[in-house]
Amino acid sequence: MDPLSLLAVYAAALVALSLLGGWLPSLVQVTHTRLQASMSLVAGLILGIALYHLLPHSVALFTGEDAFETALWWAMLGVVFLVLLLRVFQFHQHDFSNEAQGHGDAPATTPRWLGIALGLGLHTAVEGMALGASVRAVGGAYGGTALLGAGVFLAIALHKPLDALSIAATMRSARLGRRTRMAINIGFAALCPAAAALAYWGVGLVAPGSEFVVGRALAFSAGAFLCISLSDLLPEIHFHGHDRGKLSVCFLAGVALAYSLHLMEA
Repeated sequence: MDPLSLLAVYAAALVALSLLGGWLPSLVQVTHTRLQASMSLVAGLILGIALYHLLPHSVALFTGEDAFETALWWAMLGVVFLVLLLRVFQFHQHDFSNEAQGHGDAPATTPRWLGIALGLGLHTAVEGMALGASVRAVGGAYGGTALLGAGVFLAIALHKPLDALSIAATMRSARLGRRTRMAINIGFAALCPAAAALAYWGVGLVAPGSEFVVGRALAFSAGAFLCISLSDLLPEIHFHGHDRGKLSVCFLAGVALAYSLHLMEA
């Protein structure tokens, strides 16, 4: 499959999964343990994708003795950007299980749900950029393989329903109308594919300097993925003392899945 068709398939799947996350509470019982297990798996997968896929491929696109150092600088920029984003918007609150919703919390204010929506919107735009850059790296032009795009896609796909669930639950808490919630959910679902398409075609517009852009975009995305895993998802899991063995197994399974994709790619 050519890279553009591959990106179209990824985009359609991400839209569907994001919409599913927004509708998830009305479809299945969202329990606290299920959410924590999902977060553990995704945290391990995203960590592995950053270290086994994005960062090595970014280094491969650089030339000269300082290739690794250049990649690290751009990865650090990705980490700093996500840390500041989390600080400003404080948008990730993944525990919207039935147990948590039954505690009688006060309704979310307009600034609260809007901050969550804006923060996750910027966050998903960064993920879309990572996907677009990784798919652009597919093929002989940049020395990538289809599995690079597949690994990044899988990390985003498993994470996207959690983000959509966060927005949907907060909007319900703020007592927004059904049509408003649906419109925002659809807009959020389309944001990641739109960012991926802009990254994919944007790199093509700067040829012959495409490798320069793709390498830095992959390194920046690696830093962003590291921050999502280590600074966002895992701390939330560590706050809970229950099911330590189960959550640890899920985390290791995510890392193992990322490494398996790395071995298939090699």
